[in-house]
Amino acid sequence: MNIILISLHGLFRATDLEIGRDADNGGQIVYVMELARILSSLPEVGRVHLFTRLIDDPNLDPAYARPVEIINEKLDIRRISFGGQLYLPKEQLWPHLDAFVANAAEYIRAERLAPDWLHSHYADAGYAADRLASRLSIPFVHTGHSLGRRKLEKLLASGVDRSEAMQRFRFADRFAAEETTLRNAALIVCSTSQEIDSYGDYPGADTARYAVIPPGLDQLRFTPYHQASSRTEQNLARATLSAELGRFLRDPAKPMILAISRPDQKKNLRGLIEAYGSDPALRRIANLVIVAGHRDDVLTMPPGERDVLLELLTLVDRYDLYGSVALPKRHDPVEGVPELYRLAASGGGVFVNVAFTEPFGLTLLEAAASGLPVVATDQGGPVEVISHLQSGLLVDAQNRTAIQDAIRAILTDRALWQKLSTMAVSNIGAYYSWHAHARRYVEAVRVHTQKLTPQWPPTRSMRAYLDSPARHVRTDEAKRVAA
Repeated sequence: MNIILISLHGLFRATDLEIGRDADNGGQIVYVMELARILSSLPEVGRVHLFTRLIDDPNLDPAYARPVEIINEKLDIRRISFGGQLYLPKEQLWPHLDAFVANAAEYIRAERLAPDWLHSHYADAGYAADRLASRLSIPFVHTGHSLGRRKLEKLLASGVDRSEAMQRFRFADRFAAEETTLRNAALIVCSTSQEIDSYGDYPGADTARYAVIPPGLDQLRFTPYHQASSRTEQNLARATLSAELGRFLRDPAKPMILAISRPDQKKNLRGLIEAYGSDPALRRIANLVIVAGHRDDVLTMPPGERDVLLELLTLVDRYDLYGSVALPKRHDPVEGVPELYRLAASGGGVFVNVAFTEPFGLTLLEAAASGLPVVATDQGGPVEVISHLQSGLLVDAQNRTAIQDAIRAILTDRALWQKLSTMAVSNIGAYYSWHAHARRYVEAVRVHTQKLTPQWPPTRSMRAYLDSPARHVRTDEAKRVAA
């Protein structure tokens, strides 16, 4: 069987993913790449193609301008040109999605790729996959990763003006795409049961078909803190991290309260700093380390990320947290992030994710695999994750006292810390394996697509499409000139 994964925004390349670069390069990028790799390892899978956007931007790696990038003998990245050449945030891609559909359809015909199904990731790709699947007469599967209605609710609750939010985040387009995807997708793949519930107020939710298939984790990269390593890269990363944190922290030997996330309002990093800054006991016994993406100059960052980081820096000053808080400007996502979890665990620290809501929470898996206990929001996927792993405590992310009490309980009760750490390492492989994910995924897709497609695989209709006369497709530039 041949599969095309579609993920249109963010940056994809075979190695060294730029996780944390901006709001579009977070957990979804890791998820898609890991899914692609593990699917390509299955004997029943012939080819996996990852369709994304071709970007020829002088500020970025030239790899993003390569039309095809081979990852292994069964997996490649195929970059389709649409929306111009420069890198664009996802909100600016909506007007160009029809161009992607047209260009991708002709590309599939020209290359005779013959996919058995498409799998879209996020609302913009769902819009595209719905139209592309219709042209190809094949089914499509969808993973939402996050939902527009939930994001709008949190923005409004935080005081953002509704009209401003609707315009800035293109919510009208996003809502319409999510509704269409629910109605037309052969299957909606969710990471948790709670994720299904979050679709509740979408009109198409009751007729959609769902499968709960938790993602996995790269357990070669994320290993328990107490396992000695002879790898030069890992030891170098530990030395680099220690030197970097030493620039910020007066007493680096204190346990670490660690947070790793994009600089996004919904991640509630402000709430974490306020909880720490207003609790003398926490300040006395621990340091706070926040890794919030990459930055060179805060003032030149996109507005949303700039506002978050300026707020964090202001709070450090307000609570006079100099010497107790580290906000590094850059980090190494390949070696540095796994080593950061292990460094925090080896010092008896705690990982904190108190987002207002979290669809899944990949960082909770990373922390657990490292043996680092967690404090997590009780809204969204973490409820299910923590129930499986028994690796931490859940809190109301809007209750400062609850956050403080949970962090303090883990840091000061060594027996509790050891119990949570041991349970995390013991349970991670049983519940969150990419190999198990891939097996369940292929079987679920087979079952649901066979229900919708009498002849499976749909080779006859696919062959007819491939053999039909090619259509002339205007490029974005030609359309602009004609207009």
